[in-house]
Amino acid sequence: MLKNLQILLNSPIGLLELFIVFVIGSCVFILFVSILINFVESYSYNKPKKEKKSIVETGTMTLFFFLFYALIRLKVGVLAINNISIRLFFIVLGLFMIVAGCYVNVRGRLVLGKNWANQIKIYDGHTMVNVDVFCLVRHPLYASLMMMFYGATLVYFNYAAFLANTFIFIPFMYYRAKQEEELLENQFDDYANYKKETGMFFPKDLNRKV
Repeated sequence: MLKNLQILLNSPIGLLELFIVFVIGSCVFILFVSILINFVESYSYNKPKKEKKSIVETGTMTLFFFLFYALIRLKVGVLAINNISIRLFFIVLGLFMIVAGCYVNVRGRLVLGKNWANQIKIYDGHTMVNVDVFCLVRHPLYASLMMMFYGATLVYFNYAAFLANTFIFIPFMYYRAKQEEELLENQFDDYANYKKETGMFFPKDLNRKV
């Protein structure tokens, strides 16, 4: 292992590979720590007054993550791109998407605060959150995960991972988001207007103040 590390450190490509692993690994670590904190804090909240079970929750999202990781790790569906400039462009773009997605996700969790739940819940004292990153999209946590997965497909030039994100993860996120919004619309009178003004996963107005 030390010998392989030495080889990587002695070449520009090897250093780039180490940098990629460090950036992505750091973002994944931060994300999982944030989720763990959400779980710990959620146990101290009041019992929900409304609750709806969903197949799409942290457990199934984690299963998708491991599927996605397996596609990347086993190099299933890798595109061969020999042009160094093109490769570097997509690597930089992909890493930017991963870092930006991680930032939005963690920031969204902080803004959401005690309203977060693994399953779909309305707590006593539940508040409607439409500020900060929630000004841009109604579901920044889900949108940021999509961004991170797409970023990884660019870094590793993996079309199988791209298809998995597009046709498995995003439809599941859409299903979960619609379930949440059904409860939120029944709970908050202003939620219908919020839906009209704010996109689900993609911003309608990029000029809105965060």
